[in-house]
Amino acid sequence: MEDVKVPSFSELMESAHHSAVFLQMRDYYNVSGETEDFATWQRTGRREIDPDSEYWKSWVEVVSQAVARGVAIRRARIVSEPVSDSIRYMHAGVIVNVNAGEQVRWLPRRRASDIALPGNDFWLFDDHLIRWNHFGGDGDVTAHEESNDAATIKLCADAFEAVWARAIPHNQYEIS
Repeated sequence: MEDVKVPSFSELMESAHHSAVFLQMRDYYNVSGETEDFATWQRTGRREIDPDSEYWKSWVEVVSQAVARGVAIRRARIVSEPVSDSIRYMHAGVIVNVNAGEQVRWLPRRRASDIALPGNDFWLFDDHLIRWNHFGGDGDVTAHEESNDAATIKLCADAFEAVWARAIPHNQYEIS
């Protein structure tokens, strides 16, 4: 895999011309910036969904600006069922992503068994740059890595499209 120096995630999204796709495959995420919101959700069942909140504002701005420029942003999640609390938490907040302009789909893991998948979650920008998200066993982000390797981009693009074709649109997916 050929590593290349690239800008921050926000800069990558800001420079996208036509597409940004995100494939998430983990059942458990423990992202340090979400700890407080996740704990509140576990206690109360309520999730921060105000797009103008400190928690969401910068994400909503980056996504909505890209969508306004004509960038199609698609997110697919492969999930085990019944889903983990981590996935329930994500599902409870994804309405903000959708309202910002993301298209979101969910694929039960049992329906992904015959799809060749890369080993890590990734963003693919304009079919030419991958941003890998690496996580530790505790679910927290350990690193990001970028690649423009053509064979790896093809693997990721094909995997994403295969998942997307089978996945259930967010407004039709009910968590179990």
